[in-house]
Amino acid sequence: MKNNLWMLITLVAGLLGFLAGYSISSSTGVEPGFFEAVETGSYGGGGGEETTKGISAEDQEYYRELSAE
Repeated sequence: MKNNLWMLITLVAGLLGFLAGYSISSSTGVEPGFFEAVETGSYGGGGGEETTKGISAEDQEYYRELSAE
């Protein structure tokens, strides 16, 4: 009996945690492609291809200097 109760509590807590996390992440406003954009400052950057579209010449030079070091 006690094992069944703990199993039920664990499953309900896991389900509620998943649903809470899903609802929080859906309200953050992060759009697809955010982490691939160079100007976001994230780990992305487009996987090695040139991703300077939409970035000013000054910012492009700044990123070139960073990668040269």
